Amino acid sequence: MKKFVMAALGGTLAGVVATTQFVGPLLAQENERSSSVYEQLDLFGDIFERIRAQYVEEVDPKDLVEAAIDGMLTSLDPHSSYLSPDDAAAMRVQTRGEFGGLGIEVTQEDGFVKVVSPMDGTPAYEAGIESGDFITHVNGESLLGLTLDEAVDLMRGPVGSEILITVVREGEEEPFDVSIIRDKIKLTAARSRLENDTVVLRLTTFNDQTYPQMAEGLAKQIEEAGGMDNVNGIVLDLRNNPGGLLSQAIKVSDAFLEKGEIVSTRGRNPEDGDRYNAEPGDLAEGKPLVVLINGGSASASEIVAGALQDHRRAIVVGTKSFGKGSVQTVMPLRGDGAMRLTTARYYTPSGRSIQNLGVSPDIVVQQPRRAPDTGEEDTTPKLRSEADLRGSLRNDSLSEDEIRQIEADRAKAEEAAKLREEDYQLAYAIDILRGLSALVPDSK
Repeated sequence: MKKFVMAALGGTLAGVVATTQFVGPLLAQENERSSSVYEQLDLFGDIFERIRAQYVEEVDPKDLVEAAIDGMLTSLDPHSSYLSPDDAAAMRVQTRGEFGGLGIEVTQEDGFVKVVSPMDGTPAYEAGIESGDFITHVNGESLLGLTLDEAVDLMRGPVGSEILITVVREGEEEPFDVSIIRDKIKLTAARSRLENDTVVLRLTTFNDQTYPQMAEGLAKQIEEAGGMDNVNGIVLDLRNNPGGLLSQAIKVSDAFLEKGEIVSTRGRNPEDGDRYNAEPGDLAEGKPLVVLINGGSASASEIVAGALQDHRRAIVVGTKSFGKGSVQTVMPLRGDGAMRLTTARYYTPSGRSIQNLGVSPDIVVQQPRRAPDTGEEDTTPKLRSEADLRGSLRNDSLSEDEIRQIEADRAKAEEAAKLREEDYQLAYAIDILRGLSALVPDSK
């Protein structure tokens, strides 16, 4: 017993010595780092005072401090930034679905503003602005060297005023100017319609209204179709959807999943991570699902597409998505401003990050550029069939009702073919669902 106590005591003493030897250098390093930080803050104070006292023109100290804060945040990544009180208020309005501007979601690349996506029905969308466009000038003023917030400020203005932006687009040899009239942007987060037997759900953004509007629209279209038995599937159109609220992306994903992980987030510290799981209940009642994405599908859109793809709940069609796999937290600051800070990365259920890679579609389908309308009539001769020949024999194997059904099905197919000219990717998605339904007995 005596030996045991001594051994234990010796171990304790050794532990104390070892700890003392280890903590000493750590404290010294920490003190050195703190001293360096205070020296840098002193340097900042010196520069601030010299600018305030000696700059050629008088400057507002408040503007200097805000610019310094914004510069510190924007140096981290393209999505961290300082929000002035006005910008913070505008952002809160935007998440509720109504704001003023051009109607484009933008980021910064190579010093210029890059369009993530134009929003449906907005002035930018109507003017033909496309995902991937670079905006280099606003009213003749170059955006090179400006921060993203400064560039966005140049694009803001009174409703009804005109703005001239210069656009560089892949495939176009020269930059070109686009004139846009600013307007009040009132987004409908979710639209729904029936294309024959297919329900099309178009989500334009992820704000507070996205899930409620989507669920209401889906229920309405199912009722118009005469019940879910008359629906062959659902197309979830996320093209040019720049994202938005993480909570809404989780709700939209959960709407079509019965169980399993939807998304996980991981911060710098392991304890900061979160996992979000689906709860029982599928609004589509197991019907086939196709998700449409393109290069303008970002952030929350990619969470939905990735979750449904990993669970094999949906076929993802279109082109590679934008590739924004980070989570921003908006933190209120004194004076009614806010800080938007990247605090985590998100991962799809299989554990993959889409940062810089995007979601790859299961079936790659490019949207062809629409050919210019020449105004000339189509002179392609119409081909004749057996039924057009005088005195052709009638079909004696089918009843009149069966013949009418075949003709009705053919009319639906021809109507779907017309959609290919307007929206080839959507028509492709609907064709997939029609093909799947043909494999299911007694489906319509």
